[in-house]
Amino acid sequence: MPLRTTPSIRGSHPPGEPDPPRRGPDRRSSAPALALILIATAALAACTAGGSAPTASTSASDPQGLPEGVTVAVTQQRSDVADRQAEVQIHNGTPDAIRIGDVRLEDPRFSAPATRVIDRTSTLAAGATANVRVQLPAVACDGDAAGATSTVTIDYEVGGRAGTGTTEAAELFPFLDAIHQRECVAQSVTAIADVRFGEFSPSGAGSPAALELMIEPRPAAAGEVVLTGIRETNLLSFAGGEGGSFPLDITAAADRGPQTVTLPLVPARCDPHAVQEDKRGTVFTLDVVLAGEAGQFTLAADADLKARLLAWVTQWCGYS
Repeated sequence: MPLRTTPSIRGSHPPGEPDPPRRGPDRRSSAPALALILIATAALAACTAGGSAPTASTSASDPQGLPEGVTVAVTQQRSDVADRQAEVQIHNGTPDAIRIGDVRLEDPRFSAPATRVIDRTSTLAAGATANVRVQLPAVACDGDAAGATSTVTIDYEVGGRAGTGTTEAAELFPFLDAIHQRECVAQSVTAIADVRFGEFSPSGAGSPAALELMIEPRPAAAGEVVLTGIRETNLLSFAGGEGGSFPLDITAAADRGPQTVTLPLVPARCDPHAVQEDKRGTVFTLDVVLAGEAGQFTLAADADLKARLLAWVTQWCGYS
């Protein structure tokens, strides 16, 4: 950066005339002169470096990756499944505490980024690991998701510097493909027929209860879906079922009428904590065939039906 020429510190004189004769050192003027030289030198160094040096409060964006030592992975707990959530596991392998702000999980299997469930900032001590829960958006079913990978973007602050880093994130165990496939099958089934639970009739101990499964084809539906079976849950099973599944043979299409199947429910277990800690006991998996390909989707009891089912299991098992 060019420096601006300043007047002589001994004063100005007409152009073309020689400087006045030099006198001995003037201690009153040497200090300001030295200050000007130091300021000019600092300015020149800053220009040579391409700008002013960052301070502790300077915000630095790092789109290429996170600070060295910070790693991420993606996982899902059983308690996340019902709410369609996942967790970004962040490990702070740096020697400093790191503050974590926005967390965004992007994956071509989903229609939008998954973001933090709770809008907050988390602090991870050096060597600490924390899971940040994110809400999964709707699946994207019209693209090719084969070999899809996830990336995680994190807004962070470490050592007084703020930044943003993006990196690929592996799954601790595979689960995103299963969600994508299951929910895309559900979308295809829903386009052909409305599949839902109907009336529930509880029973006494030793006898199966009756739960209606209702299938109502949509008048303008294209194609057909064959429901081949419904699987037991960790809490509920079927009298007369085979291999953990109750067989069905129902074809739904625009030219078919509504159909209702009565499912003979019995508890799959009677230990009290099975009901007290239930998270997936009233979410059933249905096996289907769509366009000649086998698939699955889940059908969950709504809040009212779930409460009635859990109350019936409690009474049936005799610990209420």
